[in-house]
Amino acid sequence: MKSFWIFLVLASLTFTQAFGQEIFIAPEYLQKWYAEGENIKIPIRKNGWSKIWVEADINFGEFGIDSTDNFYWKPGFNLVDRIEKQKEFTFNFFASNNETQKVQRNITLKVSHQNRAPVVEELPVFYVKQATLNTYQIPADYVSDPDGDPIVFKSIVSEMPEDATLSSQGLLTWKPSKSQFNGLKNNPQFVTFIVQDQPEKAETKARIKIAQTQQDLPPEILVVPADTFLTIKEDETINLKLYLSDPNGDDNIRSSGFVATDLRVPKTAFQENTLLQNEFIWTPGYEFVNESQKQIEVQFTFFVLDKSNNRSQKRLKIRVLDAENLIEKDALQYMKYKSTLWSAAQLITILDQTQKQLNVDYKKARKGKKHRSILNASLGAVTGVSPLAFEADQAKVVSSIGGTTVLTLGTLEATEVIGRSKEAILEKIKIDIELRNKVQSVGDEFAKKYALKSARRNIDFEKDIDKLRAAMNDQRLVLLEIDAQEKRQNKEDLKLLKKTFIDFAEE
Repeated sequence: MKSFWIFLVLASLTFTQAFGQEIFIAPEYLQKWYAEGENIKIPIRKNGWSKIWVEADINFGEFGIDSTDNFYWKPGFNLVDRIEKQKEFTFNFFASNNETQKVQRNITLKVSHQNRAPVVEELPVFYVKQATLNTYQIPADYVSDPDGDPIVFKSIVSEMPEDATLSSQGLLTWKPSKSQFNGLKNNPQFVTFIVQDQPEKAETKARIKIAQTQQDLPPEILVVPADTFLTIKEDETINLKLYLSDPNGDDNIRSSGFVATDLRVPKTAFQENTLLQNEFIWTPGYEFVNESQKQIEVQFTFFVLDKSNNRSQKRLKIRVLDAENLIEKDALQYMKYKSTLWSAAQLITILDQTQKQLNVDYKKARKGKKHRSILNASLGAVTGVSPLAFEADQAKVVSSIGGTTVLTLGTLEATEVIGRSKEAILEKIKIDIELRNKVQSVGDEFAKKYALKSARRNIDFEKDIDKLRAAMNDQRLVLLEIDAQEKRQNKEDLKLLKKTFIDFAEE
């Protein structure tokens, strides 16, 4: 425990320059847990430094040093996730007197997640009819939790009209009696309820106005988002939410739907989740816009009908832009990726086989010199070369008749006289190994660099294919005398590919 407190003092007490100046921050400010949204203010003693400032690697919200040498910071509510609860953030403090005297210290502050209560906007009016079971689903677009917590609805019994109910999902139902309905004529009623988040159970009170409908009014339709003109690409999905209501009672709604100027838009794009809530989900597809057209505009009319055939509608225009078919492009790029590596793998296999054969030829060439020798002799004024060959264990001297004879008996490798040159075979082995290593190295780099389909969309992909092909088409391959009719596997073997290039990705 003693060493722990010594560590805290050293950590808080600062960094010091050679001449003794220091920046001091009291330890209690470093040990404290701060909350999101809290206005943090920490005194800093600069002890002789003329200038002090603070920086951070990423945006932690508004922070800095004020004129009284206090560090201020208000952590945003988005810094700490509701699941992780707590998080630490590091700031870089700097102090200087001039350009040559400067020090730095990193300070870590701890921040806890701060739960916030749900937010409820002003809700649409709940219009009811007499002796009819009226239902009102509290629209999800009007109720939200800033922390993304699940929410439930709770009724306040003393605030609820007689026989009215409110479910935990926000469904308000009420069948007003004759007297209750008449009472709404001049005095609309407000129903107060509670919106509670989970699991923190922070609460917000809200209310719904209940009013009497006196005439057969047309239904209402709300499209979210409310824009009247949207632009999407062929491969994008548009999702519109439609909320329906009727002043005479929501059960007075009979049907809803849409009409599009382009008949290729499927009717199945319109989905009825509930009687009062619908969705329009549509992805045009890569074939919707011709390449020559570049774009197409489609007008949509969303409508709702009530039981009296009263109609309300909202119009929306969507511009669809031509988009590159990434699915086909990715498939094509993958085929290039795989086929190029497959060619490289086959060449490596052939080079391995060629090297084995050259090693065999080299051993045979070396073995030949042990059993052969050459005789050179001069007889009188005539000089001749006698190609007499002897086994190594026979006589070492050869006699000649007449004249003055000079006899030379030496050993010469047979490969220099008979068959292939040992040095030529060694040169081919060297070329084979160099080419094999070059193709392997460039192939490994290519397989790793373009293992992901997103990487294969890069403009350097084609350049690197040419680079690998150049390595495979080295002019020195001719010197190896590889059979042009060498049989190669026509069917790509993924096991061989993965074995040859360990970073090869199959996707």
